[in-house]
Amino acid sequence: MTRVFMVLAVCLACASALAQASPAGVWKTIDDKSGAPKSEVRIIESNGLITARIEKVYRANFKSDERCLACKDDRKDQLLIGLEILRGLKKAEDEGGWEGGTVLDPMTGTVYKARITLIDGGARLEMRGFVGFSLLGRTQTWVRIQ
Repeated sequence: MTRVFMVLAVCLACASALAQASPAGVWKTIDDKSGAPKSEVRIIESNGLITARIEKVYRANFKSDERCLACKDDRKDQLLIGLEILRGLKKAEDEGGWEGGTVLDPMTGTVYKARITLIDGGARLEMRGFVGFSLLGRTQTWVRIQ
């Protein structure tokens, strides 16, 4: 009987590790300047592409009907809750992250190139937004909620 439990434990550990190999799930975004939580986003992986939408905003004066007034593309005037902020990232061949897509700053409407990398066994994620070269940008660390 003990062997059965050991095999089951190993299988569960492997399944958990595989699940963490994907950024899919709910993440708490952390402001890279203040260290304060900003929002919760849901990352979805579908057909090899990563997208993410805002599910919750932590700003004290946030109103549920707030819209992306600064956005300049198809997201202009869309509600912040449900707004797609990550688009088109694909699995990178070199370092194991996801790249080639964009990230939107809904407060400024600016769209940056994006790269995400799982760290700490998938418990945290580094989200790098940049213009041109990756050296010209900022990195936020997001924390996995689910």
